[in-house]
Amino acid sequence: MSQPRLLAFAGSARKESFNRRLVAVAAAQAQSAGAVVTLINLHDFPLPIMDEDVEAASGLPAHARALKDLFLSHHGLLIACPEYNSSITPMLKNVIDWVSRPVPGEAPLGCFNGKVAALLSASPGALGGLRGLVHVRAILSSINVTVLPDQFALGKAHEAFNAEGALKDNANLDRIRAVVARLVHVTGRLVG
Repeated sequence: MSQPRLLAFAGSARKESFNRRLVAVAAAQAQSAGAVVTLINLHDFPLPIMDEDVEAASGLPAHARALKDLFLSHHGLLIACPEYNSSITPMLKNVIDWVSRPVPGEAPLGCFNGKVAALLSASPGALGGLRGLVHVRAILSSINVTVLPDQFALGKAHEAFNAEGALKDNANLDRIRAVVARLVHVTGRLVG
């Protein structure tokens, strides 16, 4: 089995985002499970709203190109997805839309084809953002990403982390560890 390279990020730019905390915990678990993990903050890649007129006039934005390169150089995705009104965040949808844009010399959806993804979510609500994961799963599946059935939703996220950003409850950490181990295993098998 080859060592998989995973790109990890949260679909939130909020400084105190529970999903950014969650993906950092999951990324550390993925590294412990044998993956090479690149943890990014989408706040560092500001993008205009996807608009083909903007693209036609100015080309692919530099941050979209940088994200495409990151997606291309990784085998799998570890995504923590906030839930906005029972769905995907505008930021995450915009990133997916820009990264999916065709460019000369790149296969259609080349940044997504053959990728494996694991989904996480965190929310102060009891369901932990679970409803939004349905939409993220549908979008990624339709662009040729294999989305693992294993997922994790952290309810009452405002109470779940200590001051250092670690999870207080070991049962939650065990559940994240299981999801991440599955991602590392499946991605490693496909790479190998």
